[in-house]
Amino acid sequence: MIFRRRLVTGACTLLAALTLGLLPTGVATAEPASDKDAPKVELTLDVSGSMRKRDIDGKSRMAAAKQAFNEVIDAVPDEVQLGIRTLGAHYPGEDRQVGCKDTRQIYPVGPLDRTEAKTAVATLAPTGWTPIGPALMAAADDLEGGEGSRRIVLITDGEDTCAPLDPCEVAREIAAKGINLTVDTLGLVPDAKTREQLSCIAEATGGTYTSVRRTDELSDRVSQLVDRTADPIAVPVATEGAQQCSEAPRLRPGLYTDREKFGQHRFYRVDVAPGQELRASVSIGADRAVDNDYGVLLRAVTVHGREIVRGSEAGDGRTDLISTGLRYPKAQADDEDEDEDGESAKETVCLQVSNSFSAPASVKREPGLPVELTIDLVDGPDEASDVASFGLGRGWWLLGVLALTGLLAGLLWGWLSRWNDAARRTN
Repeated sequence: MIFRRRLVTGACTLLAALTLGLLPTGVATAEPASDKDAPKVELTLDVSGSMRKRDIDGKSRMAAAKQAFNEVIDAVPDEVQLGIRTLGAHYPGEDRQVGCKDTRQIYPVGPLDRTEAKTAVATLAPTGWTPIGPALMAAADDLEGGEGSRRIVLITDGEDTCAPLDPCEVAREIAAKGINLTVDTLGLVPDAKTREQLSCIAEATGGTYTSVRRTDELSDRVSQLVDRTADPIAVPVATEGAQQCSEAPRLRPGLYTDREKFGQHRFYRVDVAPGQELRASVSIGADRAVDNDYGVLLRAVTVHGREIVRGSEAGDGRTDLISTGLRYPKAQADDEDEDEDGESAKETVCLQVSNSFSAPASVKREPGLPVELTIDLVDGPDEASDVASFGLGRGWWLLGVLALTGLLAGLLWGWLSRWNDAARRTN
């Protein structure tokens, strides 16, 4: 019996060694990021008295914000310098002049100490006014210096209570300075006035507005915005889609913006060379009150109208931004597919963007809804060593390894069992 256990142990060790030998040995390591021109983000949180309301996942808005902040702080990329500013967190009185100056930086913009940042957030309690305008001005000053991307993420559950300093005008002034600073706004269970004001702030600086009604939505969206700050900046290019493919603008890889009316479709053209993969995504924002059920469709079709691939997404009113995307790899060309100059002929792919938004009759139809279209062309999977060429990525490749390992294990186990039985009969 002891002899048999030793055989089993040896067999398992041998199989483990074989499996490790089959697995890829190269491990990609990220190059350390330089502190020069580091991306900067300041999370600006409303801590006014209305944050006591208990209408997000059965808990207060403040509790939901704290939980989301802790999750975001844990996931901040190392290269991002992060700060935290509050508004309405310290003055509980009725003096308007004092309350409208109640904005403080509770964690300075710089390399992140996650423990200290969480401790600063943990002490917050809903208190006073909602001075959005002064908070934006102060946050812009906090992010001064350097040439990296800068972003303010404003999280509030209500509109500014400190007029006449209009937050929209403050946002326009920030944008006019040309300091590469974007303001993204998130409304916690917002009403119509809050939605309108936050949309105006975001639009003035090229940012986004998102309505939030659940804790996980808040955490996911803030994390997404922080991660976006760490990516290279792409300056959007204004374009205008056409009603049919033959008249559509021809786009190169990049980021594009457009406007699309309710229930409209627009076409754009992209040239894809053999051996390339087209990657496209589209986002449409509801910058006004719309009906709860809506969707977005992105189709890649030939110039003759035949559909190649599509991506679609539906929404139910929980968020004001809806996105979808698609991928189209074009196979390598044969020699006979080359033109007279010896170059491979490119295929014109028509991208159709459609939406199913609708709205009450009282809502303005002009201008159309904001559209953001991303186009990228990359090398397609053309070698067996490229895991993407399997269609299911590394998971498919690993599945084959496991199947082969299982087969070898079965054969080896059977041989050992027969050898052991023969040894016992001989003894």
